[in-house]
Amino acid sequence: MSIAAQALIRRVVETLQDTTSIRWPVAELVRYLNDGQREIIVHRPDAMVTNASLTLTAGTKQSLPSNGAKLIDVVRNSSGSKRAIRMCAREILDAQSPGWHNLSGVTEIVHFMFDPRDPKVFYVYPPAQSAGASVDLVYSALPTDIAEPAAGTDYSAVSGAISVPDIYSNALQDYVLYRAYTKDSQYAGNEARAQARYAAFANALGIEIKATVAVAPQSVGNPNHQAA
Repeated sequence: MSIAAQALIRRVVETLQDTTSIRWPVAELVRYLNDGQREIIVHRPDAMVTNASLTLTAGTKQSLPSNGAKLIDVVRNSSGSKRAIRMCAREILDAQSPGWHNLSGVTEIVHFMFDPRDPKVFYVYPPAQSAGASVDLVYSALPTDIAEPAAGTDYSAVSGAISVPDIYSNALQDYVLYRAYTKDSQYAGNEARAQARYAAFANALGIEIKATVAVAPQSVGNPNHQAA
């Protein structure tokens, strides 16, 4: 069950000791919440992993559904024999069959190609027919924004549920508090509070794991192994 955005905002205003929403209007906190959901997807695309069937358009070039952020995999054909689809390097087809984009369309796809620099687009081989070709996709979806309540209202006016899974609710709360404290960073202690909240957010998402591994002490060899 998804956590209500109102419950999350209530925790935030209680932490800020601003339950009447004077210093931090609720609409502002909701904007921070929406930003935080998108920030989570940037660092953890798997947080909004989605499986769906996509009807292909005619030709080789295909696009994710409107709520798609990044392609993760193209698994199989959705109909017919439900043949598995394998990823291949576009350079191979370009070299061996430069005109492959202009081949006759089919309903059963064999390969797909993907460039992470263009995360919402992928190509299929053979080209898809104008009707009848569909595939099962795995992709990262974009979160749905929570509607901003009217000016002057308190947290009880917030409606809807967060889009990211419940396990990210604490990280999302830390992000909202980070943005709130950043707004008042000129006051004593708030800059440190903001940094601490972002650090908690980052640690919860594992953002820092690569940097931690990169600078961790490492043995150049097994000290118990005698050189020959």
